[in-house]
Amino acid sequence: MTAARRGKRTVLHTDNRSHRKWRSPALAWLLAVVFVGGVPDRTLAEVKPFSANFKTREMAVTGGTLHIRVGGAGRAVLLLHGFGDTGDMWQPLAEMLIKDHTVIVPDLRGMGLSSHPEGGYEKTSQARDIAKILDELKADRVALVTHDIGNMVGYAFAAQFPDRVTRWAVMDAPFPGLGTWEQQLLNPLVWHFNFRGPDVERLVAGRERILLDRFYNELSANPAGIDEQTRRHYAALYARPGAIHNAFGGQFAAFSKDAEENKALFAKVGKLRMPVLAIGGDHSYGAAMKTEVEAIASNVQGAVIANSGHWIMEEQPQQAITAIAEFLRKEQ
Repeated sequence: MTAARRGKRTVLHTDNRSHRKWRSPALAWLLAVVFVGGVPDRTLAEVKPFSANFKTREMAVTGGTLHIRVGGAGRAVLLLHGFGDTGDMWQPLAEMLIKDHTVIVPDLRGMGLSSHPEGGYEKTSQARDIAKILDELKADRVALVTHDIGNMVGYAFAAQFPDRVTRWAVMDAPFPGLGTWEQQLLNPLVWHFNFRGPDVERLVAGRERILLDRFYNELSANPAGIDEQTRRHYAALYARPGAIHNAFGGQFAAFSKDAEENKALFAKVGKLRMPVLAIGGDHSYGAAMKTEVEAIASNVQGAVIANSGHWIMEEQPQQAITAIAEFLRKEQ
């Protein structure tokens, strides 16, 4: 979960003065970044069920199970979601990719319909669990598509198993311990990184919709672009027993350990070499997402989604699908 830009005023992970200073070098390469779809997509992207072409499985991982949707045939694509969403966010992209790919869509550990173990939320551990699931599905190599916390699990997977990742589309969130991570921790908009504990859970219990509305409203280009059905859908999933506890006390609480492990991984493997597409919403990371990813990868291209904040698949799904599909076609 990241901070966003609101309108013309940039508030990306640091105070306005330091952010303007940090972004000024971006002008030199800004025109080289691909801007996708200048016309806003005003179609509300309500959450739709996956079609009958997908089968669901509860697959064993260390200390629990992951809820997995699998469909199609051909080159494998793994789609990883983040906080405020579940694997359901990928439905429109998955239905398009299934025509010529094997599409694998998990709910991350402790999220959505996956089980709620107490530990194991370090992203390196989650990545190893993903590797075991891919082994069971006989998917030796995959293209990655990730968002938010999914980016963090994606990096841990790509750094530990680089030969298993053909290419990676990464959307609108940083990597613990790498790039500008330390700067971004100073921004008050990421207060939720340390929002956890039993009293926090008592405060949130029964008010999950209010909590999620804060993120949808503050981190979007236009809050109205995230429709009522989508908000109800995810509020119900995050109201499930253990969901908030595992999100804040599991996924977010692991960030400090993730930062240590990522630094060690980077020191060991250096920059990733597979092609990477860095996607940012123009009211969130924007073109700066390319710079963020260039800290960890050597073959990076960028795409900016117009009229979007952090919630790219909810706010501008068609632009995102177009950019990702074009990027994946280059694998052929």
